[in-house]
Amino acid sequence: MSEDSATLDAVLIDQSQGNFAYPEDYELDAGRGLGPETLNYISEVKGEDQWIRDFRHRALEIFERKPMPTHWASEDLNEIKFQDIRYYLAKGRRPTRSWDEVPDDVKRTFERLGIPERERGFLAGVEAQFDSEAAYSNIKEEFDKLGVIFVNSSEGLREHPEIFRKWFGKVIPSGDNKFAALNSAVFSGGSFIYVPPGVKVRHPLQAYFRINAEQFGQFERTLIIVDEGAEVMYMEGCTAPKFETATLHSAVVELVAMPHAKIQYITVQNWSSNVFNLVTKRGVAHEGAEIRWIDCNIGSRLTMKYPGVVMKGRKARGEVISIALANNGQHQDTGAKMIHAADETTSNIVSKSISIGEGRATYRGQVHIPKHLKGCKNNTECDALLINSHSRTDTYPAITVRGNRHATQHEASVSQVSEEQIFYMRQRGLTEGAAMSLSVNGFVNDLVREFPMEYSVELKRLIDLEMEGSVG
Repeated sequence: MSEDSATLDAVLIDQSQGNFAYPEDYELDAGRGLGPETLNYISEVKGEDQWIRDFRHRALEIFERKPMPTHWASEDLNEIKFQDIRYYLAKGRRPTRSWDEVPDDVKRTFERLGIPERERGFLAGVEAQFDSEAAYSNIKEEFDKLGVIFVNSSEGLREHPEIFRKWFGKVIPSGDNKFAALNSAVFSGGSFIYVPPGVKVRHPLQAYFRINAEQFGQFERTLIIVDEGAEVMYMEGCTAPKFETATLHSAVVELVAMPHAKIQYITVQNWSSNVFNLVTKRGVAHEGAEIRWIDCNIGSRLTMKYPGVVMKGRKARGEVISIALANNGQHQDTGAKMIHAADETTSNIVSKSISIGEGRATYRGQVHIPKHLKGCKNNTECDALLINSHSRTDTYPAITVRGNRHATQHEASVSQVSEEQIFYMRQRGLTEGAAMSLSVNGFVNDLVREFPMEYSVELKRLIDLEMEGSVG
């Protein structure tokens, strides 16, 4: 097979699991365009207090003042037409606790994606968001009795204001960047989680975010607070059908790990190739706490995502483990931010990317250790795999270490799957697609093991489908 024909095959990513949509039938619709009236509509529908309405309008002013980024992948961002997007669509206002009460078309969507089976099988709780609002939200009784809160953000804001308001917008302020400001103005949905002191949630909590409508923007806002000595694992999955027009996904995620708490935040996204995925994710780790971001980015037109940890307390730990796969017409601009703000803090970044056809993968990282601290450690590893000569990878590590009482190390590699490797495996009975899948899965295998078993199996399946027909 020629390289050109292989490149054409490579772009035929299987979207059978996520590439479907049902006819639109919404009770609530803010219409197209962005302005104060859009924000008023969202607040009115949700019955929000005046302080959150003011928060939204201040954020809109920030968004309008801030210019579009002129670096990164900014040429692609010009294709986003903010006045053509629909910012709020919902079937109803409140999520149900009973699966039987979910609207039929929404239920069929999540059943096709396997959500009920996952909830019954290994989850402590699940939330399923369809466009702007959660359609279903539930937590198992044993964790509810322990005081664990797992609801959508609107419920958290309404029913737990004493916890929610204290941290909302504190980790990621509206002025952090243009798209954080946009989310702050029009946010809807997302998860609110609170884990009381000492409670260890043994099974994962999961949220699944589904975009069904064309020319739509999904702007969920997630806030997770894990109190002293408590632990939680949170997983999110994301899909959307493929439309001809651009779809925008711009989330904000704030994590707070109190002293000696542990948070694992796992993302597996399989967006269709028309989605602009522009998200801001950051956590604050207090003394002895640990925050781990485990991230898999497959699909989307453009992803810009740099999970971060601010290590605010002594001996806090931050980690980002990421896999990015860019196919034809796709740019995965991903990375990590580690801000050391206390003595003896430790950070670890491990990033692996695969570029197929004319796909482009970029690692963009920031590590900051100031002079007045002592005993800080950082390890950064960036490895890229190119499938053919048209693929592209870029690495932009920014590691700033001041003082002489710290330990840092950085390693980067770029490799290419050679025709000799594929030929060797084919001589031993493997098909071309199986040989390519074996090479790529071997490249990411040590990171895939970090995902829960159910997700690692799905990850390998997605990689196999991406690799079919590709040639080194």
